[in-house]
Amino acid sequence: MQPLEGLTVLDFTTLLPGPLASLMLAEAGARVIKVERPGGEDMRRFPPFVDGQSVLFAQLNAGKQIVTLDLKTSEDRRRLDLLIAGADVLLEQFRPGVMARLGLDYETLSARQPGLIYCSISGYGQTGPRAGAAGHDLNYQALTGLLAQSCGTAAHPALPPAQIADIGGGSFPAVMNILLAVLQRQKTGRGCHLDVAMSDAMFTFGLFAQAQRIARVPVDEHGTGLLTGGSPRYRLYPASDDRQIAVAALEDKFWWAFCDVIGLPDALRDDRKDPGATAAAVAGIIASRSSDDWGPMLEAADCCVCVVRQVHEARADPHFVDRWLFSRTISPGDTAMEQIVLPVDRAFRG
Repeated sequence: MQPLEGLTVLDFTTLLPGPLASLMLAEAGARVIKVERPGGEDMRRFPPFVDGQSVLFAQLNAGKQIVTLDLKTSEDRRRLDLLIAGADVLLEQFRPGVMARLGLDYETLSARQPGLIYCSISGYGQTGPRAGAAGHDLNYQALTGLLAQSCGTAAHPALPPAQIADIGGGSFPAVMNILLAVLQRQKTGRGCHLDVAMSDAMFTFGLFAQAQRIARVPVDEHGTGLLTGGSPRYRLYPASDDRQIAVAALEDKFWWAFCDVIGLPDALRDDRKDPGATAAAVAGIIASRSSDDWGPMLEAADCCVCVVRQVHEARADPHFVDRWLFSRTISPGDTAMEQIVLPVDRAFRG
């Protein structure tokens, strides 16, 4: 028996944050009913495609029951009322005010269904001066100071390779808070309105900078922080074949082991004296050999240093193969596609 078996989720969300959250709930056993407008949501038209079907849409909505409703018609509104009456959780991702204009806001629905857990995912939350503003992942990182700490520079900014706000600020907090609300409802019998703002969580991702701010010391920005490229011990160095070597040898035991492998001169190993000189020397040594040369030596040293893998290489890594991360497939229509890897899915299924 799966942990969320018997729980019904009515999902109005589109694109990434909400659909990924409801997918996690579905993988844990919940029945998820996805409500789409006529013509379907935008992710259906998002590349890449396999046999004309969006891979991302298929991955994010596997195992869900999809219903198409035109909320402008009385017949479909009656169908929706029946779905809401049978739902434990309602998940929505519109701008604040949209659900109220449809008569589907928390106050209206909870009046007749007190046990309903209603989760709203938005960029800036349900209240505040920015509540109604448009935004995307990059905006949420930019406005919260997180992007200013990136490993790029002021002249050459670096874009993050992941949807940190969408997933880390939207999907994950939504799932966690929905599960907490389910536990609370078991104790009280009442539901609640969860206000998940993707931008709010970006301050948590910038925890080191927040600590510096509280301590009234200058906040490291534009790649100058300990974990964003400011230390020789934690940055990327290109090898002679232009492949990057990821150095994360923060602790002394790892740093000294790394220095031994590359043969860094003793005078430069205390990187507190002149970090720039140490980093330059490390860069020169790493650039003198290929990643194929460095890879086996660094792996044998077990010093938190490795070659940056391409996606196809990572998928073929014996460790991830052994954990069966890419073994499950979904079949939307007649097309078989590999399912997305979920933390809840991997943890429960083993």
